[in-house]
Formats: sequence, C-alpha cells, structure tokens
Amino acid sequence: MTTPRILVIAGSDSSGGAGIQADIKTITMLGGHAMTAITAITAQNTLGVQAVEVLPPEMIVAQAQSCLGDIGVDAVKIGMLGSPAIAEAVADLLAGVDAPVVFDPVMVATTGAVLADNATIAAFERLMALATLTTPNVPELGALGGAATLTAKGVTFLAKGGDALDDPVTDTLYRPEHDPLSWQSPRIDTRHTHGTGCTLASAIATALGAGLDLLPAIEQGRAFTRAAMLAAPQLGRGNGPLGQQAVRLQASEPTAIFSGIGTVTGHDSL
Repeated sequence: MTTPRILVIAGSDSSGGAGIQADIKTITMLGGHAMTAITAITAQNTLGVQAVEVLPPEMIVAQAQSCLGDIGVDAVKIGMLGSPAIAEAVADLLAGVDAPVVFDPVMVATTGAVLADNATIAAFERLMALATLTTPNVPELGALGGAATLTAKGVTFLAKGGDALDDPVTDTLYRPEHDPLSWQSPRIDTRHTHGTGCTLASAIATALGAGLDLLPAIEQGRAFTRAAMLAAPQLGRGNGPLGQQAVRLQASEPTAIFSGIGTVTGHDSL
C-alpha cells in the first residue's frame, strides 16, 4: 500500500497541541508521511500565545520546493501563514502543484491577534480558489464574509460549528452546484480542544492523499478528530491538546476506523 505524502504549510506550536506538531501526529497516525514547510515559530501553551516569529516567504517556499522536488506530494494542508505576503507566495507555489489542497484559514498576526485586514482576505481568496476544501471555524467564516459570500464566489468549504456552542455540533459542507450537506454530533464536554482545527484539516488531507473522495475524507477526518478529543491526555491548565497518539486505525472503512477510545463513527446523524 502506497504511503500518502502530505505536505503541511503551517506554523509551529511549541506546546505540541496545534500547528505543525498536531499535523504530524495526525498524518502519522493515519498512515501518511508528513513533510513540513514551517511558516512561523510560536511560543505558546494551553493558556495562549506569548510570541510569534514569522519566517521569510522565500524560506517557506524553499522548504516546500525541497519536498516537492524529491519526495513528491499526494495532498497539501495549509494552516497558519502569518502575513498576506506569505499567503501570496504559497498561492504562487501551489498554482503549479497537482494535488488536493485543504486550507485551514488561520488568521494570526505576529502579536497572536486575529488578522482580518483586506490584504489578508484578498490573499486567502486566492488560496480558497485553489483549495479542494477550505475549513473555516465560526470567527474565520465571519472574517471571510460569511457563508453566502463564499458560496457566491464558488468556494468549496466546510463551515465548522464547534465555536457556535450549539449541541449537537453541526458542520456544514458547501459546494458549487450542490445543496449544503450537514453532519451533526453530540458536543464533547471538554476544555481540551487545542488543535482540533489543525487535526481535522490534516486528517482530511491525509484521506484525500490516500485516494478517498471528499465526502468520505471529511467523515474520516471528523471521526479521527472526535476520537482524539475523547483521548485527550488532560495536559495543561488551559485549552489542552488532543490525544492523537491514542487513536488506532482499525479498518479502511471511514464509518468505523478507530478503536481503543469507545464508539466513534464517521457517519453522524444528518
């Protein structure tokens, strides 16, 4: 069986809960080979972000080109970029890459604050147009103009509902020329959710890289993320990391692929 090669373009989380570290754990547990182009180095923990150092766009592109030119790629996951210039450079790079792209539109400035300026949004629009799937959470979707705006622009996106505080949690897929499709799941009562967005996007990218179509890839990604939340190791005094390392692959079916942490399935009630 061919190992899916997944290139992650994202920032580093010194606490290991999110970012590149969460991406590598997820891709590895799902049987993929993770490669990285690090966009920023952060000092952070479960209580917040204390410092961010963004790398030059040229270095980020050089990391990616080294991977692409030798090992090759079956899917790309994009996370924190850090500046409009980096987003534009990544868009230029990926315009010539023939592989599925999952874009998690993390908007973070060097201060740790949310970036929602016009230059960032314009650069993100290029990436959304290139992406197979974009995965905004509630604040990110609002900063990008809302579901109606992205739909009008022909973007394929999964609007994640975890930040909406509803129970059940609803994630809705919007695709051009399709009716919206929603998945609902009981809310997991936990403060240990650091890295859920990174984990979901990387799990979907790994599934796409392994050859799954979009819907089963999303189902597998949701199942893995929920399993990792249930297996959280209860670390830190704040928003703790997930337990990707405790989730075991059980079978190739996206409806029942994980074991060791109770019953979790990819098909939640619609």
